[in-house]
Amino acid sequence: MDAFVVDGLAGEAVLSGTVVIEGAKNAVLPIMAAALVMDGETKLSNVPDIADVHSMISLLEGVGAYGTYAKGGTVSLRTQDARGTILDEALAKRLRASVLLTGAVLAKNGTVTFPHPGGCVLGSRPIDLFLDGFRKLGCSVSERSELYTVTADNGLSGGSVFFRVPSVTATETFMIAAVKANAPVTLENCAMEPEVVALADFLAKSGAVISGAGTPTIIIHPSHLEPPEEPFAIIPDRIEAGSFLILGALLGKSITIEDIRPDHLKALIESLRAMEVPVDIGQRTVTVSRPPTLRPIEIRTHEYPGFPTDLQAPMMILLTQVEGESSVIETIFDGRLNYVDDLVRMGADVRVWNPHKAIVKGPTPLKARDIDGPDIRAGLAFLLAAAVAVGQSRIGNAGLIDRGYAKIEEKLSGLGLNIKRVQ
Repeated sequence: MDAFVVDGLAGEAVLSGTVVIEGAKNAVLPIMAAALVMDGETKLSNVPDIADVHSMISLLEGVGAYGTYAKGGTVSLRTQDARGTILDEALAKRLRASVLLTGAVLAKNGTVTFPHPGGCVLGSRPIDLFLDGFRKLGCSVSERSELYTVTADNGLSGGSVFFRVPSVTATETFMIAAVKANAPVTLENCAMEPEVVALADFLAKSGAVISGAGTPTIIIHPSHLEPPEEPFAIIPDRIEAGSFLILGALLGKSITIEDIRPDHLKALIESLRAMEVPVDIGQRTVTVSRPPTLRPIEIRTHEYPGFPTDLQAPMMILLTQVEGESSVIETIFDGRLNYVDDLVRMGADVRVWNPHKAIVKGPTPLKARDIDGPDIRAGLAFLLAAAVAVGQSRIGNAGLIDRGYAKIEEKLSGLGLNIKRVQ
């Protein structure tokens, strides 16, 4: 299995240059799923060349679609023959986003069979939000041999689905399913992330009548969909952009992040400014550098527009270099602090009080270690820790990092970090 070998900079702020951000992983996957609902060829541009995109293509092909990825970030999906109803069990168990296809396959073909979706181990991620929602839209649900089957014998009914907690994936799954319902569907307590808005934009360009995306209530009317005539451009990845902003605050002499949406990163940018990090915002760029002193702060993750849970682990690395005591409160996942033990072995002074709260004291010099990344975001965080540490680290499970970050070693090398991929 591949790993990254990183020569640490011992805390010296010497990285500089420009990083161009890819299209958003969390936007392209639901849009690829939504393409299944319509017949014809859908073309997407600004698609990141990451493992999860290729896994989604394989899942689509498993139900009869045909997909290609071209250099330059263009994906083509032909879905007119996608009449399969069973998701590939092995693939679906590896990819949490596979659950997005349940709404699409159900809407297109009237039934879908799927395993409990997998992905990164971040704690409890309940499937009942989906099963209860399908029942509210008139579907029957059965479970056998760890497989769920959802059937809409007469098509999905209209009605209302209230999510007991805001869920991006659940919101997107039911947005996709609802475009083929027999009557309007109202979704309440929806996630408001930019990726949800991007999916709504794609559906609208395909002919959907949809309103309220970006607010807690979304209304979808039954619609006839056809693929957009022009390739649909995927929005920039705010999590990748935020990770490089944190790197700039940690080790940047001057790092400019290009092709981003600063308005999607307000919670992070304001947190960095509260830590006295110099942040210069342009229309599609942000430039950041390490200040002489980093001030302590409390980070509390929250649904958008709050601080993203996907940036919590990278931010923890920055907090180890702060003058004083900071705190991290994780409100989304109950397993998202599991990486901290390895960070402590690198020399960090972090005390985890419970699955949702940690106290960080700094600044502490980090020491190089050989560590395996447990998930996509913690894996990237370990790359940041290795970059700031003294000595050479080996960060294993590179394939996990590849799921969310395209050409990460090339981008870090371009900024001046000595990093290479090894087997």
